[in-house]
Amino acid sequence: MSDSLTREQALALLQKYNKEPFHILHALTVEGVMRWFAAEEGEDPDFWGLCGLLHDVDFERYPEQHCLKAPELLAEINASPEMVHAICSHGYGLCCDVEPVHQMEKVLFAVDELTGLIGAAAKMRPSKSVMDMEVSSLKKKFKDKKFAAGCSREVIRTGAERLGWTLDEVMEKTILAMRSCEASVAQELETLCV
Repeated sequence: MSDSLTREQALALLQKYNKEPFHILHALTVEGVMRWFAAEEGEDPDFWGLCGLLHDVDFERYPEQHCLKAPELLAEINASPEMVHAICSHGYGLCCDVEPVHQMEKVLFAVDELTGLIGAAAKMRPSKSVMDMEVSSLKKKFKDKKFAAGCSREVIRTGAERLGWTLDEVMEKTILAMRSCEASVAQELETLCV
């Protein structure tokens, strides 16, 4: 990672190309989740987090060029080749041919769609939170193809397989990761989207 790249620069780039609160929320959530996984894996939470924050940098403005336009946008902040590869790899097999190779890239690939599914499921709960969500209730939502239909179950399954984890494991860990950042994400989203 470029030593000079700060979270402030990354956030400014995200906000330059993303205006919808939903997209900002997703970026902040995936950032927090990636930081949690980095800590679990004994890796650099700043690098993992920034990759999570910027993974969809090009999606809102350039949906037809998702993961293809990202390198050009990331060049604006001198993102390292490692970061560009990691960010593009989450679209492997969907919109680009950059394969997730490193553990962090595999985690990002697996949790991107899953955080969306968990977030949608949390909104349906009386608490509107992941704090009281269990894997069993998430699995019911996972099996209901009509629920959060935009969240690819196939990508989530493939992501778990690439990591060598069961579906239950990836779900449980991602719920825990989302619990770790739910409050801070909500607070930051409020300040960013006023």
